[in-house]
Amino acid sequence: MSPNILEYSYLIPAVPFVSAIFLLLFGKRLKPIVAGVIGTVAMGSTFIMWIISFCALQNIEGEEVRRMTSQGYTWMQIGNFSVDFRFMVDPLSIVMVGFITLVATLIHVYSIGYMKGDPRFSRFFAYLNLFAASMLILVLGENLLVTFLGWEGVGLCSYLLISFWFEKKSAATAGKKAFVANRVGDVGFLLAMFLIIATPSLGSLSYTHIQDRVSAVPTISATAIVLLLFVGAMGKSAQFPLHIWLPDAMEGPTPVSALIHAATMVTAGVFLLVRISPLIGTASPEASSIIAIVGLITALYAAICALAQNDIKRVLAYSTISQLGFTFLAIGVGAYSGAIFHVVTHAFFKALLFLGSGSVIHAMHPVAHEKHFDEQDMRNMGGLKKHLPITHATFLVGWLAIAGIFPFAGFWSKDEILGATFLRGGILGYGLWVLGMFAALLTAFYMTRQVQMVFYSKPRFGETENLPHESPKTMTIPLIILSAFGALIGLINVPLKSREELTKFIDPAIHGSKHAEIATFVKINGLSLAGISLALAIIGILIGIKVYRSRPVDSDDEPLKALGPVVPLSLNAFYVNTGVANLVAGIGTKFANTLAFFVDNKVIDGASSNMAKGIEDSGRILRKIQSGFVRRYVLYMSGGTLLILLLALWGNAQ
Repeated sequence: MSPNILEYSYLIPAVPFVSAIFLLLFGKRLKPIVAGVIGTVAMGSTFIMWIISFCALQNIEGEEVRRMTSQGYTWMQIGNFSVDFRFMVDPLSIVMVGFITLVATLIHVYSIGYMKGDPRFSRFFAYLNLFAASMLILVLGENLLVTFLGWEGVGLCSYLLISFWFEKKSAATAGKKAFVANRVGDVGFLLAMFLIIATPSLGSLSYTHIQDRVSAVPTISATAIVLLLFVGAMGKSAQFPLHIWLPDAMEGPTPVSALIHAATMVTAGVFLLVRISPLIGTASPEASSIIAIVGLITALYAAICALAQNDIKRVLAYSTISQLGFTFLAIGVGAYSGAIFHVVTHAFFKALLFLGSGSVIHAMHPVAHEKHFDEQDMRNMGGLKKHLPITHATFLVGWLAIAGIFPFAGFWSKDEILGATFLRGGILGYGLWVLGMFAALLTAFYMTRQVQMVFYSKPRFGETENLPHESPKTMTIPLIILSAFGALIGLINVPLKSREELTKFIDPAIHGSKHAEIATFVKINGLSLAGISLALAIIGILIGIKVYRSRPVDSDDEPLKALGPVVPLSLNAFYVNTGVANLVAGIGTKFANTLAFFVDNKVIDGASSNMAKGIEDSGRILRKIQSGFVRRYVLYMSGGTLLILLLALWGNAQ
């Protein structure tokens, strides 16, 4: 297949974008199923285009130049600075496009069944299409500004989809919270672009230009740029403390949760940092250490928060935050390909888990309405194994994958990250490795708790006429496909000789990667480290099974009470949300009022108003001189002439 076809890469985001516009304009006139099929076919078409593009990229000879940039056009020209609107297809972007389009297509199929009967069915699919199109623009952008366009697009779509059921106050609030929290991170992204433009050795937002000139960038400038972009990545990828929006994003429909957590928004920050990896290599070591430490703190913090959550989707939300923490840990220790590998595996098993939870919610919906309780509360579930056999079987695959059990997907990618962390060495490296292992153990435990509470413990919904039921095929078929990927996708990067296909493919597009060093280390020590990791995962699972089988959960989740003060901290996410709310309502509001009513009104507006008043008063005085009488003007001229003569005579006398 000719590589020239890659010049038409703009069609990949264009198809879902056009579909979104069409559904927004004409969706109400279509039958819901027709709107759903249009949106799904548009998304499926992008996956087909990805297959074609992937094959074409393989035909570009020479791994070092395996890249194709579309022609595009000049988007912005200011003096010597210009930005082109262009797309770039290389191994990194094509890997991202691959799992985005496949997972998004399966979520679209799933949504046809899940959203059946919703009055805004066509609008939902329009938003899904627009969400996917924005993410594709983000990863295909040839420069930071095009990436930022997609970056803001996914931010907008997250607001529209999280608050899709805006009739619920909690959903509307969650959408606004996500929008505002991401704007905080976006400030870092914008400042980084300004600094890149102002740096003489760079001066361009093009990724290829940055890569070519990175050796000339001063360390202090590279460090500042990397840390500012990291702030932006923290917002999109929900890293502590900018993670606060993601748990509340569960207020949106479950397919939205799956799309945000698996294929789109939260992977954007990881992609951005891997894309600018040349700058990370030029920056000071402290920048990488900060990224690694924040990633580890996030992974451990979110794992503890997940321990006591009772909402089936909120457990998975905190697990996403935790798993993303592992990817930032990988970036901080130089394992860029390991970070992308975990993003890929996570996309499949997290989509599987979220869609599985949606199937459970769908099954519990009539029971919940009959019994008047929340169908997302795991304390009202139990015994669903026999009622939802397909959902149960596929959910188990996702559980084993995220827990890191051999040979499921999460085992390979998580262990590559932990191995690279151990390789870093020193107090920091070994400390991060120990805490990372502990976070992995907690992951195995809280996911086992979820499986036990939902599928195996005694049914807690009582006698009912409406028993839970398996979901329709439009929902179960995507689950089956995703479970296959959750079980097998890790095999694309097995750390054995000549088997690391993903790493070999994307490494030419990732500069500064320590893969060769990591690979050598893994060959020598990988088996023992993997054995420790696997043993801890099994221990976490066994503890979860023992605790929740021997002491069946009641409405208060009795088994967790043994953790004492950890439970309220976990349930309330260490009161970070409360602290932020109090900060905003207290000092934040006072500071904003000071800026609005004193600095803005009194200082800024006051200065301009006083200047205007001064000019007005001057005009009023000067206006008296302009009387319109010629004799008065002659008098002024004569007086002025006489004054000049007197000054001249006085000067000569001196």
